[in-house]
Amino acid sequence: MNKSISVPIRMDYLDAVRAFALLLGIVFHASLSFVPIYIGWAVMDINTSSVVTVFMLISHSFRMSLFFFIAGFFSHMTFHKQSTSEFLKSKVVRLGIPFVIGWVMLRPLLVLGWLVGAESMRGDVDFLSSLNNWLASSMGYTHNLFTGTHLWFLYYLMLATGVVLIARCLLDLNIRLKESLGQYADNMVSWISQSPFALILLAVPTAACLWFMANLGIDTPDKSLFPSLPVLLIYTAFFLLGWLFHRQKNMIEKLAKLTPTKLVICLLAIVATVVLSDKSDQSNNLMFKSALLFSYALMMWSLIVVTIGVFKQWINRPNKLVRYIADSSYWLYLIHLPVVIGLQVAFAEIALHWSLKLLAISTISLLASIVLYDLLVRSTFIGKTLNGKRQPRVLFAKHKS
Repeated sequence: MNKSISVPIRMDYLDAVRAFALLLGIVFHASLSFVPIYIGWAVMDINTSSVVTVFMLISHSFRMSLFFFIAGFFSHMTFHKQSTSEFLKSKVVRLGIPFVIGWVMLRPLLVLGWLVGAESMRGDVDFLSSLNNWLASSMGYTHNLFTGTHLWFLYYLMLATGVVLIARCLLDLNIRLKESLGQYADNMVSWISQSPFALILLAVPTAACLWFMANLGIDTPDKSLFPSLPVLLIYTAFFLLGWLFHRQKNMIEKLAKLTPTKLVICLLAIVATVVLSDKSDQSNNLMFKSALLFSYALMMWSLIVVTIGVFKQWINRPNKLVRYIADSSYWLYLIHLPVVIGLQVAFAEIALHWSLKLLAISTISLLASIVLYDLLVRSTFIGKTLNGKRQPRVLFAKHKS
């Protein structure tokens, strides 16, 4: 059966949303050394702020859920432009290969960053000592083998894709059930896209999943290849919802419509979550925990909707700079963490305001990664692997005489 359907070549504002979710993750990681309490990060800066804690609370609540939603939307688009075998092959190439090669290349650098960071927190950075310890541990490969990289999101994206495809194949065995569930899904998407109060109801099952997390928010499942079921459930749900929204592409336009009700819900959810999260002495109270998780889940959903709406409002036309950033964002996120940790260690003991350090670390990390992208990735086979095709260089373009 020919599965090709008429679709736009690029949806610029959704490309921008996906890039924003990844770039926000870079700033999020850059901020971790400025938290006022030690959270097990590679290094802790001498200058910290509670403002960073609030930023982390808000940004962590929705950035990956937003990414999985957009990934589901574009995956459905790709699925209907290819055969199933071609779709699976493209996912292996674009997700599996970066996951494996990225882990092999980046994990040693991250382990080294953690060792140097530990030296920094003891008051004296001894790079040679850290390097010797790193080499003695076989560059970190022999200790907690599947721990410590930020590439878990690729693994969970592959799992979510697999779950959706298996479910779709099973439904193909019962056409009547497939049509019935398809109609139900279309009605649900229509309701979510048009009723701002749907966010309140969606927050209830999301809060139920959050109940099983070790900390407030969605756990970072980077400790094992054995999936965390609550984490997988949430991210697969967002991926599936994005998949279903592409079935009715006009509904994403309605979802993106900014209204006073959506903005008020979002603001109230953020304020409630920030206030409640500061009352750690009440964490064992079931009513309090339920209220906190509900407000957190509502903040997650409303920020996703508002973010899409803001980008729809302001970036809804072709823009060369936005497209370049969108193309590079995947690479930027893959490569950024060793650079960020190295800079955090370098800045940790400098007497400078935390905000200036955070700005410097984020900016330098992005600029260094963009230079590498334009020089070594964009026009090479690596760029084809990550983005599906090679693109001409921009910053280091070869000018004809």
